[in-house]
Amino acid sequence: MKTQNNCYTYFRIVGNFNPDEVSDLLEIKAEKSWKIGDRRSDGSQFDFSFWSAGRCDEYDVEVANQMRKTISVFLDKIDLLNKIREENDVSFYLEVVPTIYAENINPALAPTLDIIDFCHATRTEIDIDMYVLAKDAEQYLNDTFAKIETLGKDSPEAYEV
Repeated sequence: MKTQNNCYTYFRIVGNFNPDEVSDLLEIKAEKSWKIGDRRSDGSQFDFSFWSAGRCDEYDVEVANQMRKTISVFLDKIDLLNKIREENDVSFYLEVVPTIYAENINPALAPTLDIIDFCHATRTEIDIDMYVLAKDAEQYLNDTFAKIETLGKDSPEAYEV
């Protein structure tokens, strides 16, 4: 059972733009991207474009170190990012996605001044999407799903703790 904190960070652009042109201009291959009108797996269409890069999965209790690794590939491209922002209807985000187990040491999520300076210079928002789990949350979910499968989703007993 996984009960260690983890976190990943990445940079993303969303809005009305061509992701291929962003990759070409920045000379950075997108880790994930789509265009307005591309199909989702359920058949519906995206109504915004998306481009992301710089993902860092190397957990550090000082999450600013991960943020710094993510933005490091963009530090010499601030003018290009601003050109993208000025010429398109886009928003920039530095995504921080920690999963924290309540009994573990909590990570420091505060960005340092160099990160804040980059975000200010590019008008990048910092988005923290935090998940906090109890030590036995994973086991509880597994047990609950097993009970639902055995008793059926309409059985009240399947949801009793």
